[in-house]
Amino acid sequence: MDNDDMDLEYVEAEDDEDAGEEGMESDNEEETTNAAKSKEVYLPGKPLEDGEELVCDESAYIMLHQASTGAPCLSFDIVPDELGAGREKFPLTAYMVAGTQAARTHVNNLIVMKMSNLHKTQEGGDDDEDDEELEDDQDDDDNSDEKRKPQMACALIKHQGCVNRVRARRLGNTVYAASWSELGRVNIWDISKQLQAVEDSQLLKQYEREIVDETVRPAFTFNGHQQEGFAIDWSLCAEGVLATGDCKRDIHIWSPLEGGSWKVDQRPLVGHTASVEDLQWSPNEASVLASCSVDKTIRIWDCRAPPQKACMLTCDDAHQSDINVISWNRTEPFIASGGDDGFLHVWDLRQFQSKKPIATFKHHTDHITTLEWNPNDATVFASGGDDDQIALWDLAVEKDIDQEATPNASEQTQTEDEINKLPPQLLFIHQGQKEIKELHWHPQLPGVILSTAHSGFNVFRTISV
Repeated sequence: MDNDDMDLEYVEAEDDEDAGEEGMESDNEEETTNAAKSKEVYLPGKPLEDGEELVCDESAYIMLHQASTGAPCLSFDIVPDELGAGREKFPLTAYMVAGTQAARTHVNNLIVMKMSNLHKTQEGGDDDEDDEELEDDQDDDDNSDEKRKPQMACALIKHQGCVNRVRARRLGNTVYAASWSELGRVNIWDISKQLQAVEDSQLLKQYEREIVDETVRPAFTFNGHQQEGFAIDWSLCAEGVLATGDCKRDIHIWSPLEGGSWKVDQRPLVGHTASVEDLQWSPNEASVLASCSVDKTIRIWDCRAPPQKACMLTCDDAHQSDINVISWNRTEPFIASGGDDGFLHVWDLRQFQSKKPIATFKHHTDHITTLEWNPNDATVFASGGDDDQIALWDLAVEKDIDQEATPNASEQTQTEDEINKLPPQLLFIHQGQKEIKELHWHPQLPGVILSTAHSGFNVFRTISV
């Protein structure tokens, strides 16, 4: 796979009928003289009638782009950059590292990406460019289209085995990516050189020539897990500290050493009885870790204690089946969880021993595979899964009492009635990707979500967040 296999493009509604959000609000258009059917809201799971098709409502997005990388990348992470926080001026730039899951084990790669020139795509929306530049664009339409075309540069690292999951962390002046391989080993890669390569086309060509003759080797590899795994997370509080969990049930804690190496505690944390699916370090306490498992439990650990005694709190039967993903709120003592049962639960750690979530939502119609709190808004999170939808939620929203009285049911359409039954906390439904596997809010680009699925990547910002 090379850069010719990869593409980043603006999603055209006319060309991609499945892409995008099938809004939460109806346009309520009057029927035209030729009796054409007015636009209606589509809710996931509703069968389409003959002649009906899904069309993206571009007015619901500030920005919407899609990208493809050849072999599917079912895990990725956003690479922290040095361009500043709170960037809302268009066009935007984002850096990522992703891992492929190719059909043949020996042709997998880590892909370090730079997505740039990400313009607004909302109809009628103007980017924050100088007036002089806009006038120049208007003088040459062809040149204007080229200037607005999004760009993607990729530097590849050969990876042994499919990449189950990858997570990035900047440590000082170096950016590392930790990858879980299906072969049962965890690698840590210094991706600084690849990040430099994607900045300049000449450097990228030079890098591509070099890796033909010289294989990039990981900075560190751990072979101590007895099975492959998916759970992995860098600590936000303790620089260089990592936790990894495998499909057997074991969790290992990593501590950084000088010279870009790590010491891994060979003694696993004792508690889970089945595969550890996800890990999350506390954003505020350096020694505290949360994990979820196929054993239906969520556990809170204090890693200062011996492995046999590290489990502080356990919530048994937190879900009806496998718990796939958890996310720790950056500023509030909340953890959100999602599982194969399609349920979303929000847990208050101050009441964790009650084993009752403070909020529960059942909107997804299939396994929930990804979940993340918005790092810039403590009440907002996003969830996605095998039902091919990403849902945006805001816990601060409550049902308007004045609107609870239902009008004459005979005056409501079936769609309006279905919308009224949706949780008021559900802000937005994004569709267009097949078998969604992972999403991340960009911590430096407010409201921007990147997501990956079997069908490729989406980069978008909605009008709701």
